[in-house]
Amino acid sequence: MTIQTYEVVLLETSDLHGFVRPRSYATPEEVGHGLARIASMVREIRRAQPNTLLIDNGDCLQGTPLTYYHAKVNSEPANPVISCMNELRYDAAVLGNHEFNYGLPYLRSAVEASAFPWLSANTINTATGEPLFGKPYLVRELENGLRIGLLGLTTSYIPNWEQPQHIAGIRFDDPVESARRWVDILRNEEHADVVVVSYHGGFERDPMTGAPTEPLTGENVGYAICEQVDGIDVLLTGHQHRAIADCSINGVCVVQPANEGRFLGKVTLQLEESGSGWTVTDKRSELIAAADYHPDEAVEQLASGVEAMTQTWLDLPIGHVEGDMTIASHADVRLREHPLIEFINRVQMEISGADISNTALFDNLSPGFGERITMRDIVTNYIYPNTLKVIRISGADIRQALEKSAEYFELNDQGEIAVSPAYLAPKPQHYNYDMWEGIEYVLDITRPAGQRVTKLERDGQTLAEDGMFDVVMNNYRAAGGGNFTMFQNKPVVKDIPIDMVELLADYIRARGRITASVNGNWRVVGGFG
Repeated sequence: MTIQTYEVVLLETSDLHGFVRPRSYATPEEVGHGLARIASMVREIRRAQPNTLLIDNGDCLQGTPLTYYHAKVNSEPANPVISCMNELRYDAAVLGNHEFNYGLPYLRSAVEASAFPWLSANTINTATGEPLFGKPYLVRELENGLRIGLLGLTTSYIPNWEQPQHIAGIRFDDPVESARRWVDILRNEEHADVVVVSYHGGFERDPMTGAPTEPLTGENVGYAICEQVDGIDVLLTGHQHRAIADCSINGVCVVQPANEGRFLGKVTLQLEESGSGWTVTDKRSELIAAADYHPDEAVEQLASGVEAMTQTWLDLPIGHVEGDMTIASHADVRLREHPLIEFINRVQMEISGADISNTALFDNLSPGFGERITMRDIVTNYIYPNTLKVIRISGADIRQALEKSAEYFELNDQGEIAVSPAYLAPKPQHYNYDMWEGIEYVLDITRPAGQRVTKLERDGQTLAEDGMFDVVMNNYRAAGGGNFTMFQNKPVVKDIPIDMVELLADYIRARGRITASVNGNWRVVGGFG
């Protein structure tokens, strides 16, 4: 009996977030990641292994000034991200949650410009009952008759984050149930020899030990897919921005290539055919670091036109600061009120008319504002396309939200205030720690979680637990994002459907000069070494 052997390579990008050219938008420095670097390794692998499929696992259309400029300022040129993906001949892409951030018309235009299909079996057009952009899966038959089935899935938690108008007429079904249905079809009706699931979501359990790692909200169900759905050979994942490889769950080979093109996920499949069908004899996953590769010139050139326009736009001056709004220590900003946070909260309050506001310092890269403010300063400090909502909540809700934010901290072995590991892994979640204006409060980190709010007042009086208050916050938080469940389904007093980047720019431009100040309405105590 003749046994035929075969090797297939699957390549995955995920959470590119519009990062094409390997350069920082805050500084002119070159960085060791981005799609242009990924492109060089894709071309090298294809030269060595022609039986290769390239899949994007979602969140490619949003995340950098380049994508913001194209979506919100000038959409006339070809979409730079899609142009680069077409150049690299992607086989398919999966819808991620951030694909919806700029609205359905923009997403549809990107899909129409793509030379590859967009897959998501559980993202359903409610009018037709069918997947939003066509078939839920792709079957690729290679020259020897080997059939590879690729199923796309998207985290179903999107309605908890996204603006309702951006997902109107869309239903997000349970990914596990959708996987069970469609994997069976791929195996028994499409006769796929290999089934690959590309899921824009991550793991709710440690992939190595199975120990729970986060609240079981349904945001991430990768572990459940591997455990509960038969017939899957490979699970491509993302969303959590983790670097995961050389890992198997219930016999399913898994991989996750971090974010912004830091790694290329690679899965190598070995198969044998002996007359009765193909059998997978070996499968292994690995990550290839983008920093080891030079940027691909063709990909860089495709993005260069919109990139040049973006850079010009970023350097437009819009105002000045009296005082100091620069950030010397991101940790200190979250322990003691900083002029940048006070300014953002004050803008939110003035624009919305609300008397109470909260906001976050989203990451540990925000530089703050120097004396001269440009658009670059705004988009590097406010990195998400959030809008504002005013919701009506109780004093008890406010206390509960402050307790939730206080979970961001812990005392380390030296008795110093540090960031809780839960907010650093599996990915940093600095954006889930809020700072408030319009109330006076103290968080004492020496106390147990849930009992850390030792002062909560408004205008010098204890905040009434049963009192009702109108609070302005970003749309992500207002929907309960970050497990702030106390905000879910609360009355919306006002919806301001304008990006915060635009609101901040217009506010500064109209005044010309803003003043750095703090009123010291909150503090974090305990520890400090």
